[in-house]
This record gives sequence, structure tokens and C-alpha cells, in this order.
Amino acid sequence: MSKFQNYHIEVYADLKQMLGSCVETYGEKTLFMQKENGAYKNYSFRQFGNDVNALGTELLSRGFGGKKIIVTGENCYAWVTAYMAVICGVGVVVPVDKEIPAEEIANIAKISEAAAVIYSPKYQEKINAVDPAVERICFDALPALIADGAELLREGNRDYLRAPIDPNTLASLIFTSGTTGVSKGVMLSHRNICFNLSEMCQMVYIGPKDVFLSVLPLHHAYECTCGFLCQVYRGCTVAFSEGLRYITKNMQEVHPTIINCVPLLLDTMYRKIWSNIRKNGLEKKVMAMVKATNAIPNEKLRYAAKRRIFATVHKNFGGKLRLFISGGAAVDPKVIGGLRDLGISAIQGYGLTECAPLAALNRDTYHNDSSAGLATPNSLLDIYDMQDDGTGEIRYKGDNIMLGYYQMPELTAEVIRDGWFYTGDLGYLDKNGFLHITGRKKNVIVTSNGKNIFPEELETYLCRTPYVSEAVVVGFINPKKKDYDIVAILYADRERMEETYGKDFTDEQLDVEFRRAVAEVNGTVQSYKRIETYVIRREEFPKNASRKIKRAGLAESVLEEYQKKING
Repeated sequence: MSKFQNYHIEVYADLKQMLGSCVETYGEKTLFMQKENGAYKNYSFRQFGNDVNALGTELLSRGFGGKKIIVTGENCYAWVTAYMAVICGVGVVVPVDKEIPAEEIANIAKISEAAAVIYSPKYQEKINAVDPAVERICFDALPALIADGAELLREGNRDYLRAPIDPNTLASLIFTSGTTGVSKGVMLSHRNICFNLSEMCQMVYIGPKDVFLSVLPLHHAYECTCGFLCQVYRGCTVAFSEGLRYITKNMQEVHPTIINCVPLLLDTMYRKIWSNIRKNGLEKKVMAMVKATNAIPNEKLRYAAKRRIFATVHKNFGGKLRLFISGGAAVDPKVIGGLRDLGISAIQGYGLTECAPLAALNRDTYHNDSSAGLATPNSLLDIYDMQDDGTGEIRYKGDNIMLGYYQMPELTAEVIRDGWFYTGDLGYLDKNGFLHITGRKKNVIVTSNGKNIFPEELETYLCRTPYVSEAVVVGFINPKKKDYDIVAILYADRERMEETYGKDFTDEQLDVEFRRAVAEVNGTVQSYKRIETYVIRREEFPKNASRKIKRAGLAESVLEEYQKKING
């Protein structure tokens, strides 16, 4: 008997077909919730469909057919309406990170040959840097454009409604920020995105009763596909968060059932739960209750019991939260298991913008908390150039693989060969087919005797120790031993340090905990992977829009301190 079954889903050829069908099916049901004048306002499937058609009609009438149009701004109803109007019959949508510098937005507009930029008024100053030949359309202007388009529709204009969609041609152009600062334009088609939607929804149940709190930026493929288009596809509701500082407040207001997140957010929320438990002296009582409820054999009854017993925890999440879905990097299995102990499921997946973005996902009913997940039902995962330990480069095959990098045919040919996308990530598949990621090919440190050291592996272990919040591992050639020294750059979990030592904790106390963390990791890994020394970092690491640490320049920034340590 199979360990799992795929959920039944509808398959659509393109997003326009999908939107039309879902508007017809769900009608007046709430699709989006947005905070306006201090309260959440609801937008129905029907209103969204009408607004998309009206805006698309007006944009076509203004000569934007077949053109590339940038959309940038905070997560909001205007953003999703502009995105869907462009991609469903106008031209190519170019979602751009609102946080990037003005000159980078201007550069993207130039490279993509954008005809217009639709933007939030909050970022007017940045938009001023864009070539004046590129038309500007502020979010504030969209209601008037929608009204004009609705009038055209009433007069019989059917150009947009009849605009054909070729599912195999460029529909979305996403410029990745990467961790090295080098942007690449990823070209995605309707087929890429629709395939991704159908694959993920066969693995995890998402339905009309679900409410998602949208926290991650919509310009990113993960949130766009999994936190916006998926909800249209499955008849859900999306509530836009007001920002990271307001997540707890927004959860109380919208009562989400599912939240897409990144490991940092998941870890932060989990640590806060346990910080409050410890502050109230309830650690032993909670552990006893976890043990007792874990002994309940029936899963439904077990989760029901946990929701009752840990009602205070659930209330902080809005009372109805059933699932976290994490992507972007590995989550500590103890965090996933710890949330499950409290009655909240959490799973993680693996994705790349080039795969629109999903390449692997843990199922809601069949998962391995230490893994990135399984291949989706109609795709393939494989390990290329496998070493003796089973590790090699992860490659992927599926209908969601990008069309290529925009105006970069040589780079496209490097990463897409014989239908396989070569990810540049290293990992292995276990006997049950679960993917385990060990690091990035470009970050690997190769010792003099040919041993591979993956910085990400050591960073993961370090961040699982109590007092390390963030870690970056680098390698420096030690001239005395003519081989690499492995050096950890560590940023403290200041909240945990303050809990233990008080707000005025000293460097000596921090050194004690960091030495203990390094010793713990060194006692776990093979001898050639052991960390020689560490450097204390005083501020958070710089991160890109996906909250991944930008590694460029970090090694150089601590070289002098490392040299003092080995020479002192």
C-alpha cells in the first residue's frame, strides 16, 4: 500500500484560464483581505476578476500589448491586480523587489526594455531614476484605469478578453538578487507556473477554507506562486500582512490557517514561544504535556488534544493556524518537531526561481523533517557526478524549468542540458527519495587531500546551538600547515544571551557560549571539518530580498582578525 496519495486537483493550461474558472466557481467568496483605514477590507474573486479584465483592457487600449511592464511595491491588492492583468493578456510582467536601490530598478528597466512601471507611491523617489521614456503608473492611478477599462468593456471592447495566451512563451521575467549581487533574468512561462501549482497542490492539501497570511514579498517567485497564485487556484483567502512587526497583531485579526515563511521567521517565532514558557516557569509542565499528548496514537485526536492544552500558544497565532510551509533554506528539524509537539504542523520544501520555484516538497502526510522534501509527482530529482558518499550536484527535470536566462544564452546552456536543470546545489537522496542538501557547489571548500567541506552544513549545526543566531563559515589557507583553517563568523542570539546573563552581558560570557557551540559542532562532524576558530560579528549579516545571507566580501571582512588569532 502506498505511503501517501495525491490530492485531486484541476489542471489548467494557463493562468487566464485558471482565473476565469476560479472566478466562476468562487464568485463572491473573499479572495483578498487588505488593511485600509485601520480595518481589513475584503475583495471577492468576482471583483478581482472584473478588475483584472478592466485593467488589462485599458492597458491594451493604451498600446502596451506585447510589452514588458514592471510591477513593484508592497504586498497589496493593487500589486496582485497589476500582475494578473499584465500576465493574462497584455504582455510580460516583470516583478521587481521594492527594496533594491534606485539605480538597480533603472538598470532592470533598461535591460528588460520595459515600456511601463506600475509602482507604489511609497517608492516614487526610486522610480524617478528610471528612464523618462518608461511610462509611470502609480498604484493610486489604478482605480481610474480600472474604471476606464470597465467602460470600454461595457462599450463592447473584447480585445483583452480574447487575447490569446501561448503557454510556452515568456510571461514573467524575474531578476534574481542572488547572494553574490549578480542579477539574472529568469524567463518563466504560463506552463512553468501552472505546472508548479498543480504539482504542489497534489502534495499538500490547500482548500477553500484556508486563509493565508501573506508575509513574504510578492516579487519573489516563492510567495508569488505559493502565496498568491496558489490561493486563486485553490479558492483560498489571502490576507496581506502589514509587515514583520505586525505579524502577531495581523494573525489575531485574520485568523490564518497557513503561513508561508522562511526559516528565520519560523525559528524566531518558535524561540519566542519557548522564551515565554521559560519566563513563566512552565518548562517542565509543558514538556510533560507534550509527552502525554504525543502518546495519543490517532493523529486527529492528538492534534485536537494539543490545541486544547496549548490553547494559549494557538491563540497567539490567531487560533486556527494549522500549517507553516517554509522555503529558502534548511529549517532546524528540532523547530519543526517542536512546533508539531505544540499542535502546529510545519513542513519545508526546496525551490529555485528557475523552477518557478518548486523542485521538492515534504508532503503534509509524509515528511522527513531533516530533508528538503520529495520530488513532485510529475518531475524528477537526480544526483549528478555522485561521489562515494552519495553526494553530488542536484539536477531536476520538470515542466516548470525556466525558458532560460534573459539575453544570456551561454549561461542558459550551462545550466540546462538534455532537459535537466543543474542547480549548483549539492546534496543526496536517501533510500526513501527524500532530498538532503549539503551546500552550494560554488561555496565548497576542498582540502589539500581532496576532502569536501560544505560551509552550509557547519552553519546549520552552529545555528542549532542555543546562543548562535546566524553563522557564516569560511576557509582561509593557513601558511604553516599549507591547508585550510575553517573559521566561523558568529552573530549572537541576543535575546537568549540577555535571558541568561542580563542585558549587559559581556564579551567574555559570549566567548564562553561561542566556544561551547564550536566544541559541540566539532564533536559531531568528521575531523577534517572541524572549526579552527571563530570571529564575533556585532550586527546581523547583510541579506537579499529572500532573507538569504549575502556571502560576498564576508571572508575578506574578517581576514585581519583571523590572522591576529593564528599569529597571536
